[in-house]
Amino acid sequence: MENVVQNEIRGLYLVTPNWDDTDRLLAVTESALQAGVSLLQYRHKTASKELRLTQAKALHELCRRFQVPLIINDHVYLCLDIGAEGVHVGGTDISVAQARALVGDRKIVGASCYGDLRLAHAAQEQGASYVAFGGFYPSQVKQYPVTTSPDIIAAAKHDIRLPIVVIGGMTVDLARPLVQGGADMVAAISSVYNAADPEYICKEFIALFQQSTA
Repeated sequence: MENVVQNEIRGLYLVTPNWDDTDRLLAVTESALQAGVSLLQYRHKTASKELRLTQAKALHELCRRFQVPLIINDHVYLCLDIGAEGVHVGGTDISVAQARALVGDRKIVGASCYGDLRLAHAAQEQGASYVAFGGFYPSQVKQYPVTTSPDIIAAAKHDIRLPIVVIGGMTVDLARPLVQGGADMVAAISSVYNAADPEYICKEFIALFQQSTA
């Protein structure tokens, strides 16, 4: 799964919450993967090193069953240690260029660009596989100082050749205009993991992309 081409980066991008309960995390994630998630990102900001390794390995096994690439947030060496398919870096992490140099050409490298097109241009030049913009809406997980304008999608489509991910408070209804505006992926956390029926919500997100190409 390592050589993931950019045109496959489309659909629902599921990001894990800060859950220490590994069994619960795996159960909900499996339901989501069954629905057809395109990418899974392991993100746990408060985990110990031991828990992070345990959860990342377990999630990678699960992802391999469903042929879904696993992206590791921030921790490049964890990505390399378990053979995950990629890494995602933010503004306070190592640069895209450093991440690319460490993981090589065959893995996915994602970059948080917030609401800044300049960061997206820099990420593209440094070898990113996709760029992520947001937050667009208030998030239950992340606290953003400002919101990102939906107009950034059209601006990015004009001269960024990479898939565009949108994140921040995503629900199916809130994501719909962003997908219609050209977003290639929607990243979701709480709306899936806190749902009574995660598989159903994932299918609703995925349907947005089917509607956008109809």
